[in-house]
Amino acid sequence: MNKLRIFISSVQSEFAEERQMLYEYLTTDALLGRFFESFIFEKLPAIDISASDAYMEQVKHSDIYIGIFGKDYGYENKDGISPTEKEFELASTEYKTRLIFISNHNDEERHPKERQLIKKSEDTVVRKKFGDANELKTSVYAALVNLLEEKELIRSGPFDATVCKEASIDDIDPERVQWFVKTARSKRGFPLQPETPPEEILTHLNLIKNGKLANAAVLLFGKQPQRFFITSEVRCAMFHGNEIIKPIPSYHVYKGDVFQLVDQVVDFVLSRIDLYVGDRSQSIDVPVHYEIPRTAVTEAIVNAVAHRDYTSNGSVQVMLFRNRVEIWNPGQLPYHLTIPKLKKPHGSFPANPFIAEPLYLAGYIERMGTGIPDMIKACLNAGLKEPELVQEESFTTILWRKAEVTPQATGQATGQATGQATGQATEQATEQATEQVTEQVTEQGKRLILVMESLPISLTDLMEKLQLKHRPTFLYDYLRPALDKKWIGMDIPETPKSPNQKYHLTSIGKELQQKLLTGFLPRKLQVTPQDTGEVSEKVSGEVSGEVSGEVRRIVLVLHNEMKRIDIQDVLQLKHDDYFRLNYILPALDSGYIEMTDPDNPTSPNQRYRLSVKGLALRNTIDKTPVTDHDTTQVTPQVTDQVTDHVTDHVTDHVKKLIMVFSGELSRPELQNLMDIKHTPHFRESYLNPVLADDLIEMTIPDKPKSVNQKYRLTEKGKALQNQLKRKENE
Repeated sequence: MNKLRIFISSVQSEFAEERQMLYEYLTTDALLGRFFESFIFEKLPAIDISASDAYMEQVKHSDIYIGIFGKDYGYENKDGISPTEKEFELASTEYKTRLIFISNHNDEERHPKERQLIKKSEDTVVRKKFGDANELKTSVYAALVNLLEEKELIRSGPFDATVCKEASIDDIDPERVQWFVKTARSKRGFPLQPETPPEEILTHLNLIKNGKLANAAVLLFGKQPQRFFITSEVRCAMFHGNEIIKPIPSYHVYKGDVFQLVDQVVDFVLSRIDLYVGDRSQSIDVPVHYEIPRTAVTEAIVNAVAHRDYTSNGSVQVMLFRNRVEIWNPGQLPYHLTIPKLKKPHGSFPANPFIAEPLYLAGYIERMGTGIPDMIKACLNAGLKEPELVQEESFTTILWRKAEVTPQATGQATGQATGQATGQATEQATEQATEQVTEQVTEQGKRLILVMESLPISLTDLMEKLQLKHRPTFLYDYLRPALDKKWIGMDIPETPKSPNQKYHLTSIGKELQQKLLTGFLPRKLQVTPQDTGEVSEKVSGEVSGEVSGEVRRIVLVLHNEMKRIDIQDVLQLKHDDYFRLNYILPALDSGYIEMTDPDNPTSPNQRYRLSVKGLALRNTIDKTPVTDHDTTQVTPQVTDQVTDHVTDHVTDHVKKLIMVFSGELSRPELQNLMDIKHTPHFRESYLNPVLADDLIEMTIPDKPKSVNQKYRLTEKGKALQNQLKRKENE
């Protein structure tokens, strides 16, 4: 067998040692030496042609081009082109297999033309970063072995076809197999019957080899797949802003088979993005669509689960931010499939073919390589930015959410509404100005300003206060914008990079800090305790509009001063961390409760009590809810206020469920209308909170688990639904 020829290209002076190391490694390695021979300039014999022509001839006769790109661009010819770039261009023109390895430097350290070369390469080839010579050697080895496997020069079956030695047929869930057969029969005309023995079905799917289960069988139909493949779980998290910052308001680790993982994770995302509900003018069914199309969310998640590298120690991660959803998948694209090609119709090259086939039969994926183009088209048709696909150490899909209302407009509207409700023109102008200023500040800017103290503070201390570890993020998203806007200043401005540099609030920054601090508590609530009755009367909905169901409950049960364990006991909650994360911390952060010993938050004698704001909220909650009859008797201005105030205090989950109600509906009917498949999630996040808030009721209350159980709106629920519809039509 003829060996494959490798051409190693780089700026010779910058990577002299690395080039020599790779040449010797490829020549002497027991495996790679059997299949490859390499060329570097240093080994070029004396010949009667120019070095440049000799290089280009070697590129033409090679099978594989390895490019090592670093900081330097190298010698430039009369056209301003370096030999490295010429060699890369020729390899591209000749359709050589190109493997690019990029040094781990910041862009600022690279020559401008080197940056352009790297940018040019990223649209056509798979790239890998390296920190030192050992990392480069490891990355080259992995890339070449994968290439040999793709060319079938060495054979090792795909992971999902490999036998799972510890598993037996007893580890397969027959109910899940039966569910699959029923689904596959309805979706793709699967030939076997649901009552067919599981062994026969798995054999038909090529998931049993010599009486042994394949890895795919356990991942698809196992009772506990994570017992065999612990990293096959999916981790999901939601963040308040646009970056990874604690506290994390929602975090779940999902386990189960491949189908269950996809369904649970899709539900996690859909239950936390906006839902738009139409009317029945065009059909008897209420039209429902999500902020990000369900098809796009499903495609991204199915891709991550189906095509991930199951030999990796990493797990699929789904992160929901205010402006996007990111799906991280520990996997790599095949070398012949690039990002630009992925965005167009292409051949199907599943990383795990024995997992992909049952997913296709169950209707989760197609075989035509159109999934990604369809996902992009769905997002563009929904008015969203085009999804981003990024291949680095892992494969990342980014789905963009709808753009938010501009902060300035929001501030103006809020200020005007408040002024109209109170009838105080001076206060309206003050609040409007405050909100316009503070709302225009980014979340990062607000956090930085709020942690600044009266004394100057160093960069390291600021990062520690903000719990940030990534220095570039802090510099670009926090520090530099604040300096540019003159909110903060340097103590040593003439030496910006001094190791003794510290930062202080400017007069503009101090004014902004004061506005931000007072902005956490509405002006009408900055009163003495004896005024709480008047306060609650004036801001009835304004306060409750900020409140989750969990905070409402803690405000209702908190009397005098109580310990955490006592509050938890009254609410009948057993999980300490869940209670802290979802009840105590949000109530403290929003100012509805306060500590009796704030200087010692973890004191064993710590107790909690309602703040002035909390007392006002309790008075608001205790008032009789607005009914249909009530809302027809008030002026349009008051109606608008009531709509805003009453509807804003409920969670998005509650709003979505209330809006799909019509008559009496069973739980499966409600789930179908909401397009949610995972029943436990539906009960926990939707049904139980709405029942607890008396917005719906059971038709058979004395038999909660009756198979004939249905649900209907209460009078309170009907009023809320009407208010939500009016607000939607404004």
